[in-house]
Amino acid sequence: MAKKLKIGIIGLGTIADVHAQAIQASTNMELLSAYSRNQEKAKLFGEKYNIRSYTDWNKFIEDPELDAVSICTPNGTHLDYGEKAAEEKKHVIIEKPIEVTLDRALKLIDICKNNNVQLAIIYQSRFMDNMQELKGFIDSKGLGKLFMGDATIKWYRSQMYYDSGAWRGTLKLDGGGVLINQAIHTVDLLQWLMGDIVTIFGQTGTFTHNLEGEDNAIATIRYKNGAIGVIQASTSVQPSQSRRIEIHGEKGSVLIDGDDIKISMTEDDPTKDNTQNEHLGSGSSSPMDGFSFEPHKRQFEAIARAIQNNKIPPVSGVESLKSLAIVLGIYESARTNTVIQLEN
Repeated sequence: MAKKLKIGIIGLGTIADVHAQAIQASTNMELLSAYSRNQEKAKLFGEKYNIRSYTDWNKFIEDPELDAVSICTPNGTHLDYGEKAAEEKKHVIIEKPIEVTLDRALKLIDICKNNNVQLAIIYQSRFMDNMQELKGFIDSKGLGKLFMGDATIKWYRSQMYYDSGAWRGTLKLDGGGVLINQAIHTVDLLQWLMGDIVTIFGQTGTFTHNLEGEDNAIATIRYKNGAIGVIQASTSVQPSQSRRIEIHGEKGSVLIDGDDIKISMTEDDPTKDNTQNEHLGSGSSSPMDGFSFEPHKRQFEAIARAIQNNKIPPVSGVESLKSLAIVLGIYESARTNTVIQLEN
């Protein structure tokens, strides 16, 4: 059995606890250490998880036992910390998104490649059992030819939420608002299930919050396979609604409501209305409730296996460019009021 991969967490905000719990519950990783510039945060986190804690960057990153880092800092700092870690030959794992611009993301990909370390981005929704099952069903043409795929993320965040972190909703450190922070997980899931998106026309606005980024966005999209769809995202909707993905094909439809999946297959006789329904798992009715670290755990374990076998991990830096490009495409479309063509 391969030895456990020893991980250190960088940045100790809310998501760091999810990463810590996922790593400690995993079968092939060990939570070794944590780093924060804030002495009190580092001390409390170290005591909570019974690990080494550092406020000295050099001591943290130069630890010879450290194999990889999990970066949980604001989006616009991922390149900075990832570059430093890669140069010390530590593998790099990043809480989504990879970065806030394609240039910075591509630079980080090149740095990791040149230093012969693996780069993986956390998009844990892909690793739920029912999502994996659904992916296989769609890829095997279970729905037949796909013609429409939509995503709706209508959540609520208070002004206090944005004010609680000076980086939240800023262009430099968050990269924008609801699209790049809250909605990007669902955008990633949509394009993973439906296929690549090639054209985008988007509109954004900031209506109910005081922030640089957008709190509402909408986009019409066309997929490489010819299908069309809509993406809607908001942090203004009260009360919060569960995220929804709808996928329609010639043989039936899929509704993802929160984490619950319902497949409805149409009978061959077009004169009949009745359908055959199948449920793939169930989840919380609210995006703010019932959060589990289990999908993070599964992705971390898959990343560790890839690193141990010198293979490209899921979701790689290159793979993560797809969802980032979609979000940035919507921003560019809204700014220029034009249709954006996404390059490969």
